[in-house]
This record gives sequence, C-alpha cells and structure tokens, in this order.
Amino acid sequence: MAEQISSKKNKNKKKAPVSEEREMTFWDHLTELRGTFVRSLVAIVILAIIAFANKGFIFNEIILAPKEPVFLTNRILCTLGQLLGIDYFCVKDLALEIININMSGQFMTHMYISFVVGFIVAAPYIIYEFWRFVKPALYDVERKSSGGAVLVFSFLFYLGVLFSYFLIVPLTLNFFGSYHVSEMVRNQISLSSYISTVVSVTLSIGLIFELPIVIYFLAKVGIVDIDFLKRNRKYTLVIVLILSAIVTPPDVFSQVLVTAPLMLLYEFSIFLAKRAVKKNAIEN
Repeated sequence: MAEQISSKKNKNKKKAPVSEEREMTFWDHLTELRGTFVRSLVAIVILAIIAFANKGFIFNEIILAPKEPVFLTNRILCTLGQLLGIDYFCVKDLALEIININMSGQFMTHMYISFVVGFIVAAPYIIYEFWRFVKPALYDVERKSSGGAVLVFSFLFYLGVLFSYFLIVPLTLNFFGSYHVSEMVRNQISLSSYISTVVSVTLSIGLIFELPIVIYFLAKVGIVDIDFLKRNRKYTLVIVLILSAIVTPPDVFSQVLVTAPLMLLYEFSIFLAKRAVKKNAIEN
C-alpha cells in the first residue's frame, strides 16, 4: 500500500510544471538563457560551415543572382512592364559591376555571408530555443493558445525574406544600379556595399513580417489598443509609401507592388489583435 502511494506521488510530480517543483533563481534563469544562446550559436555555426563549403552556389545562384537579367523576378517584371508599356523593368544592361577593393574583402565577405545564411536557415530552431526558454513562465491557457507560435514565427520570417529577396531586392538593385547623375559617371559597386544592401533589406523585411505576431501578443496583454491601430492606419500608409519610394523606382507600378503586401500585413495584424482581445474576453 505504501509503495502504491509513493508511486502516485512520483507520477504527480512528473505532471507538475517546473515552476511548481522548484522556483528558479535569477542565476538559474541566466544559466538557462546562456544555454539557449550557446545551442543557437552552435546551430548557426554548423549551418554556416555548410554554406561556406558551397561558395559557388551561395554566391552565384543566390547572392549575385538578383542583379542579372535572367533572374526570375526581372524576367517577370520585364513581361509585365511590356504589357503595361513600361520598358524600365526590362533589365537588359544593368551595368552593375561588382568590384573588390580590399585585400581580404572577398574572404571576409565569404565568412560574413556564410554566417548570415546559417542564421536564416537556423531561424526556426533559434525561435524554438527562445520559445522553450519563455514557455515555463506562461500559464497553461497561454501555452495552449500559442502552441503554434514557433511555426507561425518561422513562416512569417521566411515569407518576409522571400518577399524581399524576390521583389524588393531586384527593384532596389535595378533602380540604384542604373541610376546616373551623368553619363560620364559609371557605376562600379564595391562588394561590401552590394552585400550590405542585399542582406540589410532582406533581413529587415523578414523581421518586419513578424509584426502580426508581435501585435497579437501586445494586444493580448493590453499594451496595444485596436482603436489605436485603426486610427493610425493612414499614417502607416504614408510611412509604407515613403519606404517603398526609397527602395523602388519612381513609378506607381513598383510602389504598388511593395505597398500592397505591407498594408495587407498591417491589416492582418489588426485582425489578429481583434482575436486576441476576444480570447481575453472569453477567458476572463
């Protein structure tokens, strides 16, 4: 009888959350956070080594591809431009000559891009690690309602990266690469400038696409108000139009291509915020 009672107690202990078994101290949290960073860094380094070993594919087929006329987006935009009577989008001679002016420039760029590729590929695992770190602090209801957070975060991040790489990056390169203040000045773009443009635009848009999830959680804890989002819709539109005017050619067609998806993203954020408020009302 005593053995049965002890076995039941052991089962109950296993079912109990970690927070109920032992309250973690500040140093315990710090140790756990350090482990999260270390495991994430190891994943990035392993994938970066794989990317480093595939230099030809990474640079020729991915990094440098958007500047070429045969790139998928450039061919599609050229076809659409011809249908709309806009010859600007046909990238026949972009004249975007990439040069290296530093002794170790190409090697350091190779290292940097390998790390960036490792980070992008390892993004789902990194998100999972940080989600596992935060998860014990959540209530059971919050865990259930946000069970697919890792998948949603990863999906939106990759969606933003693909949207930037296949649309914004080609438009940006086409505009700035073919822009001239005088026919006497020829564009010779440094490798570091080209790489920083492609990476910064791609990663920034990838992070911007996480906006709906961020808004959802902020609305759930009551920090963001739905009426505030609705009232500032017009200001958001102005900001998006300014950003699209900076990264795209000065025509309505290209600005619509960039503005429309970003505004849909903002509207989707409002929709998720409404759902968060409704869930709070039901739970309370």
